[in-house]
Amino acid sequence: MKFENTEVYGFKRALKGMRNPLESWHKNDTVEENGKVVIGENDLDLAQRLIKSGSEHRKFMRQIFVSVDITGPLYWWKEFDTYKVGTVANSCSTMHKIAEKEFTLEDFSCEHLMDFEEKGKLRFSPLGTLQNTIDELNDCRDLYLKTKDKAYWWQMIQLLPSSYNQTRNVMLNYEVLANIYRQRKNHKLDEWREFCKWIESLPYSE
Repeated sequence: MKFENTEVYGFKRALKGMRNPLESWHKNDTVEENGKVVIGENDLDLAQRLIKSGSEHRKFMRQIFVSVDITGPLYWWKEFDTYKVGTVANSCSTMHKIAEKEFTLEDFSCEHLMDFEEKGKLRFSPLGTLQNTIDELNDCRDLYLKTKDKAYWWQMIQLLPSSYNQTRNVMLNYEVLANIYRQRKNHKLDEWREFCKWIESLPYSE
């Protein structure tokens, strides 16, 4: 998993807006210093009380936005796609760009694959099987580039393993991130635990 170009914005307006119901704007004490938002004690106290009161009271969290470029395997993106509300993602196109470059082992998340054959248990090395698949993908790529025959394009599309890494630019908000963190912080997939560590790195994530 790789997280790049993280941007967080909307704190000041969100924390001012959370005071609208009681019109307590005079207590708003969040400031911006050297391009960094510093939440004041009054705003922090109210924000934490609203958060503890439940999602219907902490609507301001939906107005704190995060944009980030995430590179992760297709099997993880499949799970991420269950989060449809409050998320937007633009992905690199597998359909259009699958033949753009040669496939290498670095294009795949394969750190857990065994590189040996267990006698009586595995017929082939799982890592070796992936490498054979990569070789086959590259053979089909070469034939597609030479002939432009779509039949070879189909071989790449349907043979591509779910461990293939894809990059997407994702926009989320703090409410969505809070829900993801609660649901996924102890997930068996390493990628979800890495995602939750990234959440912890965001301003005022606690």
